[in-house]
Amino acid sequence: MAMNKIMVIGAGQMGGGIAQVAAESGLQVVLNDISQDFIDKRLAFIDKLLSKNVAKGRISEEHKADTLARLISSTDLADAADVDFVVEAASENMAIKEKIFRTLDEVARPGVILASNTSSLPITEIAAVTNRPEMVIGMHFMNPVPVMKLVEIIRGIATSDACYQAVEELTVRMGKAPVEVNDYPGFISNRILMPMINEAIYCVFEGVAEPEAIDQVMKLGMNHPMGPLTLADFIGLDTCLAIMEVLHEGFADSKYRPCPLLRKMVKAGWLGKKSGKGFFKYA
Repeated sequence: MAMNKIMVIGAGQMGGGIAQVAAESGLQVVLNDISQDFIDKRLAFIDKLLSKNVAKGRISEEHKADTLARLISSTDLADAADVDFVVEAASENMAIKEKIFRTLDEVARPGVILASNTSSLPITEIAAVTNRPEMVIGMHFMNPVPVMKLVEIIRGIATSDACYQAVEELTVRMGKAPVEVNDYPGFISNRILMPMINEAIYCVFEGVAEPEAIDQVMKLGMNHPMGPLTLADFIGLDTCLAIMEVLHEGFADSKYRPCPLLRKMVKAGWLGKKSGKGFFKYA
């Protein structure tokens, strides 16, 4: 099936980024969320980003106008009835995702691929609530989506070769670099990244060093562009905790146990940059 019109579910940072790069690649994009206000704010943000790229000479004014014209607002999942592909980027919560996929399975045409941008939840479990598990797949973009090239494409146990091939081709069309991954907790990126972040949090918890020192060691000693605690703040400490819990439950291995300090900070509402305070303070 040719993919010319897609739906992106979730107008947050990830969904908005996916919608932007899809529209820039020539796809017509239905951006869906539960609130029109959320969608309007995201479209205004995309407009602002594109205007900056015009000012820097990276894109033309025509490219910006064409991109914005391809973005369509939607607050009803029934609008998936006439799209060629769906990618969900809602909250990292299995109950929410299962509800969305049950509805999509009912309204989307037979043969339409349903993808999830989940960063750690099992694709096989998401697919099991549908009658098309062979057409369900993971499509994990990196943040910020317009900048980062990688997309992890995750096969569930029933995902067909044709489904994978179609999503790989779509990923390349969107200017991204696909990497094939099998369905295990955390996939590749977060199975490696999150334990490192968790260990950095343990270093703070145990008084090994201050957050600034830990980040400095990783930047200057390991040539990381950003320290693990700054990165955790940017990801969101609630998201880091959720992923560590998926790893801990999925592998039943104590090495994935979330640090008590991470739990405490999330309970305090210190979620990182989005709340104004995490391991560092943000204006």
